[in-house]
Amino acid sequence: MIVEFDQVEKRYGRVRALHDANLTVPRGSVVGLIGPNGAGKTTSMLIMTSLLERDGGRVRIGGLDPERDPRAVRRHVGYMPDFFGVYEGLRTREYLEFFAATQDIRPLARPAVVADLLALVALEDKADADVNTLSRGMKQRLSLARALIHDPELLVLDEPASGLDPRARVHLRELIAELHRMGRTIVISSHILSELEGICSHLAVVDHGRVLAQGSVEEIRAQLVGHRALVARVVPEDAETAEETIRTLSGVEAVDVERDQLRISFEGDDAASAQLLAAVVAAGARVVEWRVEGAGLEELFLRLTDDGEGEPV
Repeated sequence: MIVEFDQVEKRYGRVRALHDANLTVPRGSVVGLIGPNGAGKTTSMLIMTSLLERDGGRVRIGGLDPERDPRAVRRHVGYMPDFFGVYEGLRTREYLEFFAATQDIRPLARPAVVADLLALVALEDKADADVNTLSRGMKQRLSLARALIHDPELLVLDEPASGLDPRARVHLRELIAELHRMGRTIVISSHILSELEGICSHLAVVDHGRVLAQGSVEEIRAQLVGHRALVARVVPEDAETAEETIRTLSGVEAVDVERDQLRISFEGDDAASAQLLAAVVAAGARVVEWRVEGAGLEELFLRLTDDGEGEPV
């Protein structure tokens, strides 16, 4: 694990921002911290980046305590806050060169590092533009390049798509996916759950300062839903054969048929779903489509939080 929180506490006066928070982030994963505003997401990120001290509990980032060895932790972590701070009059290239200097990158190496990052975030043609003239989406990509300047293994992104238009959000998601393919571990927060759908390999649901659930998306679905909705479409004349076969198989709770489409309430994992499909094909039904219709992030979040009264699972 690259991030480990064990019963972490954080208070702001009488307000408990984090309460017995337990969180783990596997290396090579993309973990979505989901929860409403004020849930404790930003506090968690500030603690894991060594920018905020905890009031209790244990934290390890790559095996290091961010309070005891903050400089070492910061060498491993790239942080993108939910706001973009600039210095007046800087060009895009100069902005990244400044942060390269703060990371002790050798002067002769800085131009190549900056050029590579500008290419990665598709801002080569804006290298000499004043940073204040960039669009919101361009500023977010530049902020991400800044977080990457020292080649960290862990990226912590706080609400990176906030305020972006739909096209800029798509570009940002594609960039995050590319960084994951390059081997980065990424922690990304959002209260807009649709932004994280399809990006994350793992989720951590945070509410009222507690981590209510964490794990892979499928693990959380299995915990909460208990069954899967399978959707099958067959050649119309084979629908009756498919239905009769499916109803005889273990794990099937219900089957609804509408012309050539069957909706199956099914309890089982991917292997069991594959066996079910094989049985339908063996019975002679010609299958056109077979897919799992899982619960979306919004549904999972609502089931977990239960109007703020949810308990950790």
